[in-house]
Amino acid sequence: MTQTMWVVEKIKARHPGVEIEVVAIKTTGDRLQEVALSKVGGKGVFVKEIEEKLLAGEVDFAVHSLKDVPADIPEGLEIGVTPKREDPRDVLVSRGGVMLDELPAGARVGTGSLRRSIQLRHHFPRIRVVPIRGNLETRIRKIEMEGLDGVVVAAAGINRMGWGSKVTQFIPPELMIPAVGQGALAVEVRGGDNETKSVLSFLDDEDSRLAITAERAFLKVFGGGCQLPIAAHAERRGADVVLTGLVGNLDGSIIVRDRVSGPAPGCEALGRELAERIFADGGREILEEVYRCPGQ
Repeated sequence: MTQTMWVVEKIKARHPGVEIEVVAIKTTGDRLQEVALSKVGGKGVFVKEIEEKLLAGEVDFAVHSLKDVPADIPEGLEIGVTPKREDPRDVLVSRGGVMLDELPAGARVGTGSLRRSIQLRHHFPRIRVVPIRGNLETRIRKIEMEGLDGVVVAAAGINRMGWGSKVTQFIPPELMIPAVGQGALAVEVRGGDNETKSVLSFLDDEDSRLAITAERAFLKVFGGGCQLPIAAHAERRGADVVLTGLVGNLDGSIIVRDRVSGPAPGCEALGRELAERIFADGGREILEEVYRCPGQ
């Protein structure tokens, strides 16, 4: 709702005559806060009911966290605009302001993300990763409620809520690659609704869109919908896009990581190239093992 209201206020400022009604839609992902995403359908559980309302014409556009949007979008819908991306990094919120590399053996760190989990286990094998769910406020409260030493969450959510003072450590992408689309918003519309797309067009940020296109092309090669132990992060650097990605096994003991770069107009092909390179370098065997594990 916070990010939806951000979009609404931007539209009102740009188009003062436009009337906007905000329709709150509770999704499966919102309702099942204590169940692992991999067991309730992966990322799509945060958008399915909203997309149904869009297709039915009951709402004209929807604001999503882009990392919640599967690579395959239902026919008849499209991402109309990608606003300027927030900080894509992960952050640590810890008890007593202790940094990741200072946490003692056995320290309990909460996350609901398989991607964060495998990278934490890989870089900090002494840490115990504890699965948690809930909105941002709930996850941070679990430090006290469940006696955790810390939680790892998205910087973008922290920033949008104005809670920067709670952050112990911003985790660099070199250490923990963000999720595909992390920090970015997706404003989804019906494909033929040119009037709505015209109203929203001023929000689109080219650099963010190019980076997201590369990341989502990478995601699509891997199937794109379920929660998988993968990560990808792209940046526009001059005329080029640089894309880094990884695949890891469930305990984080093996990670296959690579990077590609190339001209920005070819960002989609870059995503596919990186995925194919990671597949060839051992990623295929890792994912085959993941798919054989119950609950994945």
